[in-house]
Amino acid sequence: MTSFYFRVSFFFLMCWAISSSAIAQEKSILQINKADDLKGDETRGFERLLGSVEMKHKNSLIYCDSAHFYRTENKARLFGNVRIVDEVDPVTTTSRYAEYDGNTQLAKLRNNVVFTNNETTLTTNYLDYDRMGNIAYYYNKGKVVDSVNVLTSQRGTYEVNSERITFQEDVVLVNPDYTMKTNDLIYLTIPKTAETKGLTNLISKDGNTLDAQNGSFYDTQAKIFRFFDGVVESETSRIKAKELYYSELDAYYEGKENVSVLSKERQVEVFGDVGEYWEERKYSLVHGNALVRRYFESDTLYMAADSLISQDGEVDSMKYLLAFRSVKLVKTDLSSVADSLVYNYSDSSIQLFKDPVMWNQKSQISADSMIFYLANEQLERVYMKDKVFVITQDTIRNFNQMKGRSMVGYFLEGKMDKVDIEGNGESLYFALQADTISQGINKTLSATIKLRFKEGAIQRVTYGIKPDGKFTPFQLITEENSRLEGFDWRFEEKPTLEDIFAWRKPEEIDPNAENLFNEPEVELILPTDEEILKSLEKRGWKPKKITP
Repeated sequence: MTSFYFRVSFFFLMCWAISSSAIAQEKSILQINKADDLKGDETRGFERLLGSVEMKHKNSLIYCDSAHFYRTENKARLFGNVRIVDEVDPVTTTSRYAEYDGNTQLAKLRNNVVFTNNETTLTTNYLDYDRMGNIAYYYNKGKVVDSVNVLTSQRGTYEVNSERITFQEDVVLVNPDYTMKTNDLIYLTIPKTAETKGLTNLISKDGNTLDAQNGSFYDTQAKIFRFFDGVVESETSRIKAKELYYSELDAYYEGKENVSVLSKERQVEVFGDVGEYWEERKYSLVHGNALVRRYFESDTLYMAADSLISQDGEVDSMKYLLAFRSVKLVKTDLSSVADSLVYNYSDSSIQLFKDPVMWNQKSQISADSMIFYLANEQLERVYMKDKVFVITQDTIRNFNQMKGRSMVGYFLEGKMDKVDIEGNGESLYFALQADTISQGINKTLSATIKLRFKEGAIQRVTYGIKPDGKFTPFQLITEENSRLEGFDWRFEEKPTLEDIFAWRKPEEIDPNAENLFNEPEVELILPTDEEILKSLEKRGWKPKKITP
């Protein structure tokens, strides 16, 4: 029995010894390595270390000019040329003053603090360094400098083991290529990547701007950006998207969701679900409910399609816009539908393919292919080829019709002015009395036909050699003899601005959106009345005595 109790007692004694040893290791004692002079101060509870002080705590060597060592509390206050050197990690911290707690391994450094880890240097006046977690916290402004970037903020956290620095409030990142401002940024010093949350604004050395409402990611070495709810703007273009990717080295953009690409030179803006843009080639591809908005001085042209390609190269042949599938076009003086379209920037021509139809005022024009030109922001002329058919409505809604192998239409102030038909020409128009009473139908076959219009109505018709004409009086008019072969009035297909906006409503950019670069850099502090009075008294001014 005695042997049993002895073994149990010995077991608990060993457990206590091991536990005490672990606690002692966890709460290791600050050690004094050397000092020029050591003075005890029993009344104040500390020892004074004077001159060339060196202390040690775990992996840290601590240097200063003088120190107060609170041995029982395992703490020290350090004065003058404070330096804490990590013997394992390449971390050195200096300051004018510090407090070190050996129990918590927390160093509080104040005044001219410099925290160095390899190529990264943090300077501030207020730094708390948790040696146990190897994490440094600064507040009341700090600056971090590495081989590429300079970052400043009001508050920050430097996690040494993961080489991760979190910057908060009034964050500014500066490198040779750009300056970024935000209020919440995470910077990894090894891959040199920056991630922000919330509002982020950036200006490049070339004057380009990148703005994001919901944060960003930037690889500072690969020069790759990701902006969320972002806008990128240069001298020649502006790109916007919910998620925007930009490679500076490749001059390449990719946007997802509510994408818009604006060419400032051409005043053409393209919208869509997904978009890509190659800046050097000035080439963009947009698809998913795509929309084009072409700005004129007093008008705007809208074009909707499934997919759009825009090219704005150096030579005229490389300046165009392509639209594919379900094309709809709307402008004040014209509307059109087609399967596909080519808009040539160099001569403002728009070419329509595969069952194209165009409407102008009271006129409808259709052909196998057509190309029309804009001049001074208005429709100037249109060329049509194969199965050309023109329908106009007169003042009492009769359908005047013309058809032929090819046709050229001319417009004046946006209205049809004249039409020239070449090859197999046919015309059918209603003869009116006083623009209100139908007298009959004139139907004519001729190799060539020239028609002149006034206010959208036929005013004069000129035929070529040996025309073949027939007049049908009003009482003999039927639906059959009042239509040329191929007649198809498709006015219900005419697209409107409401149709365009139902396809895609452009998401406009807020010109008054918050931008951190608009905030003043310097805070003006006005002197108090007392300070003004003291300044005046120093200059010899004395207040007048008031006599009763």
